Amino acid sequence: MSLRLKAILPVAAVLLAGLVVFVWVSLSFEDPERRSVIAVAAAGAVAICAALLAVLAVLVQRPLVELQEKIARLRDGDLTVSVSFAGRNDEVGDLGRNFNDMVRQLRESREEIQRLHRTQMSRAEHLATLGELAAGLAHEIRNPLAGIAGVIEIIGRDLPEGSPGREVLKEVQHEVLHIKRILSDLLDYARPRKPNFHPADLNDTAEHAVNLARQQALSRPVEISLEKAPGMPPVEHDAGQMQQVLLNLLLNALQAIDGAGKIRVQVVSHDNQAVVSVTDTGRGIAPEHLPSIFRPFFTTKGQGTGLGLSLARRVVEDHGGKIEVTSQPGQGTQFLIWLSFRRPAPPPAAS
Repeated sequence: MSLRLKAILPVAAVLLAGLVVFVWVSLSFEDPERRSVIAVAAAGAVAICAALLAVLAVLVQRPLVELQEKIARLRDGDLTVSVSFAGRNDEVGDLGRNFNDMVRQLRESREEIQRLHRTQMSRAEHLATLGELAAGLAHEIRNPLAGIAGVIEIIGRDLPEGSPGREVLKEVQHEVLHIKRILSDLLDYARPRKPNFHPADLNDTAEHAVNLARQQALSRPVEISLEKAPGMPPVEHDAGQMQQVLLNLLLNALQAIDGAGKIRVQVVSHDNQAVVSVTDTGRGIAPEHLPSIFRPFFTTKGQGTGLGLSLARRVVEDHGGKIEVTSQPGQGTQFLIWLSFRRPAPPPAAS
């Protein structure tokens, strides 16, 4: 039954009842004047009911019909709809404004989802292209580079002890090693090794990374401390890969500290997750650089490859976790790694 019919039926029933009463009352009076008064009253009642019906149709029934039509269009995917009665200063107007706000939020959410989808697709295409590039680089650069390194070593042995050419060859060897490191990072990023998950103590993983970083900081006035989480249950993770992630963060922290400073690694349990934080008192990261630090090849260091943090995020995401960063220029930086105690089950394969 339509809204229009539902609105008319009650009023029509009232009018019909009034006419029946009018006829019955009129027949019970013999005086013409009384019959005239009753007729005028009945006509007034009919007019009032008709006016109420018109008001009901304009103020209530029409907005409801319009709202029903717009909801049907919204269900079909049209997120540009809006109702025209949102400007009214009554409850019906409130309903219209709430509906328009809901549609606007749905439209903005869909646009954001589409933007994120395009970003992810672009990233996937970039990674595929990068994989092909890395495979070509492995064949085209690595073998000639190994030959160059071998020739430089032979030349260095033939030079006299006091020859200035020895210092030049040392610089060349340093640059060759730098190229090899860039190439290795590129290959690791483009074709990462699958994690080998095992339940293990995350405290031990963090301790191994801290011990390696302390070896790098022996000649620096930098204190590296570790705060373990006693009694924390095992975490399903690849200990070797997570150790490399933490070591990368620790070495970055060392490079960010000029002179004396502190680096604190803390393992805690929070909201049924394991959290590892790496906090330093270094120079911090500029706000305009924070959104880009996990982007491949982005670096603020002269000798960096720009792939370390990208690899770190890749490993953490492969573990079903997430990595976050906060920083204040001149005060330091903190990285947070969130991992579930049990690795989430992979999604079912598409049929």
